[in-house]
Amino acid sequence: MLTVPEVMAVLKVSRWTVYSLIRSGELRSVLVGTRCRRVPRTALEEYVSRLCEEAA
Repeated sequence: MLTVPEVMAVLKVSRWTVYSLIRSGELRSVLVGTRCRRVPRTALEEYVSRLCEEAA
């Protein structure tokens, strides 16, 4: 599980962009407790794979 700042670092994007991807459903995430948002590593890999497929 990755934190939002970790996802930001991997994708080299802003916090706003990560939350926008989550809100739109493009990037899956889970809520741990009441405030901790986590992105499964597989969800990030799937998102990057989709981006690569669309670019090809």
